[in-house]
Amino acid sequence: MAFLQMVFYTLVVLGVLVTFHEFGHFWVARRCGIKVLRFSIGFGTPLLRWHDRHGTEFVIAALPLGGYVKMVDEREGNIADADIPFAFNRKTVWQRMATVVAGPLANFILAILLYWLVYMLGVQGVAPVVGGVAPDSVAERAGLEAGQEILAVDGEPTPTWQTLGERLVHRIGDDGEIRFTVGYADSNLQYESAASLAGWQVDAKVPDPIGSLGVELYRPKVLPQVDAVTPGGPADQAGFLSGDLLLSADGVAMVDWYAWVEHVRTRPGQAIAALVEREGQTLVLSVTPRRVEQAGETFGQVGVSVVTPEWPEDFFRETRYGPGGAFAKGLSQTWSTTQMIINSIGKMLSGALSVEHLSGPITIAKVASKSADYGLVSFLQFMALLSVSLGVLNLLPVPVLDGGHLLYYVVEAIKGSPVSLRVQEVGQQFGLFFIIGLMVLALYNDLLRL
Repeated sequence: MAFLQMVFYTLVVLGVLVTFHEFGHFWVARRCGIKVLRFSIGFGTPLLRWHDRHGTEFVIAALPLGGYVKMVDEREGNIADADIPFAFNRKTVWQRMATVVAGPLANFILAILLYWLVYMLGVQGVAPVVGGVAPDSVAERAGLEAGQEILAVDGEPTPTWQTLGERLVHRIGDDGEIRFTVGYADSNLQYESAASLAGWQVDAKVPDPIGSLGVELYRPKVLPQVDAVTPGGPADQAGFLSGDLLLSADGVAMVDWYAWVEHVRTRPGQAIAALVEREGQTLVLSVTPRRVEQAGETFGQVGVSVVTPEWPEDFFRETRYGPGGAFAKGLSQTWSTTQMIINSIGKMLSGALSVEHLSGPITIAKVASKSADYGLVSFLQFMALLSVSLGVLNLLPVPVLDGGHLLYYVVEAIKGSPVSLRVQEVGQQFGLFFIIGLMVLALYNDLLRL
C-alpha cells in the first residue's frame, strides 16, 4: 500500500510539473506562429490521444517520466510546402529563444502560484527553541544556549524548524561567518551572535543541517507511558495496560520513551523484566520482544505505543497572508529557492559541496509520498521546490537542455548566423553524455541512501 501511495503521488507531481513545462513551450510556439504537431505527456505507447482544430495531436503516454512538444522543423525531415512558413527553424532567433525559454519560465510561474496557495492556506510550525548545544560545535562557538529561540539566521527570519533548516541549507558548503539572532521567551530583547562555519559538514545520506550545526531543538519530554497495546502482541500477553508508566527494565531506569524503545529493540527473543507503575502501585511484568527482520536488520518489538506529549501553546507559529501578501511572499520564496539551487550547483562544480547531496528519482518519490502524509501545504511546498529545480536545471547551458538551445540562439543573435551543425552535433553528444552521467550519479546516491 505504501509503495502504491508513493507511485501515485510521484505521478501527480511529475504530471503537473511536466504538463506546465511543456505547455509553456506549446503556448509560446503557437503565439509565434509555429505549427505544433504533437503535445505529449510521457513517452512510449500512447494511452490516450486526441486532436484539436489546428491539427495538433495531444498524447498521454505509458512512461510518465517527462514529455515533449514536437514542432514542424525542416531539420527533422521533409515537410509539406504549406507548413514551411510555420516551421520552427524559419522563425526569427528571438521567437525561437522565446519558445525555448517558455518551458522553464512556466515552471517558475507554477512555483509562484503554488507558494501563493501555500501562504494563503497558512504555514504552521514549531518555534526553533534550543534544547541543547553540542560541545565543540558551530552552535557552541556562536554562544547559543538552551532556552534561546533562534529568531533569524543571517538576518533572515526563522519562525519555525522548517524555515531554520531552509536558511541553513543556503549555507551548506560555505566556510564564512554565520550570524544568529536569538531571544528568550520571557523577554523582548534580542541578541546577536556569530561563528565561523569552517569545518562544518552535513551528512549527504542523512542530511540534518540543524543537528550538524550542534543544535538540538527543544522537544517536550516523551514519558515512557503506554498509550495503546496491540491485541495478541507480546505486551498484551504480558499484561501491559494503557496508562502503565515504565519505571525500569532489567534494573535500568527508563528516563524516557526512547530508552524503552532502545532496550526492547536490542533484545529480540530475550525476556525483559519491566517495573511499571499502575494506579499508584508498582508491579513487575515479564515480556519477551518478538523478533522482527526488516531491510536486513533484526530487532525486538513488543506491540505498545506511547502517550504523545503536548507541546506548549506558545511554541506554535503560523505564517498566513491575504491574496496580495501571499503572492508577494510567493515571488520572494521562488526567488530565494532559485538562489539556493543555483548556489548549490555552483558549490558542487567548485567542490565546496559534495555531489553526494545530489538526489534522483527514488528520493523524489519518497519525499513526494512523505510530504503528502504531512498534509496539503507540505505537498504543495515540495511541488513548488521541485518546479523551481526543474526550471533552473533546464536553463543550464548544456546541449539537449533548453538552456543549451538558448545558448546557441544567443550566439546566433550576436554573430548574425546560426551555430554550425557540426558544433551542434558535438554539443548534443556532450550534453547527452553529461545528462546520462548525472542521472546515473543521482540514482547511485539514491541507492546508497536506501
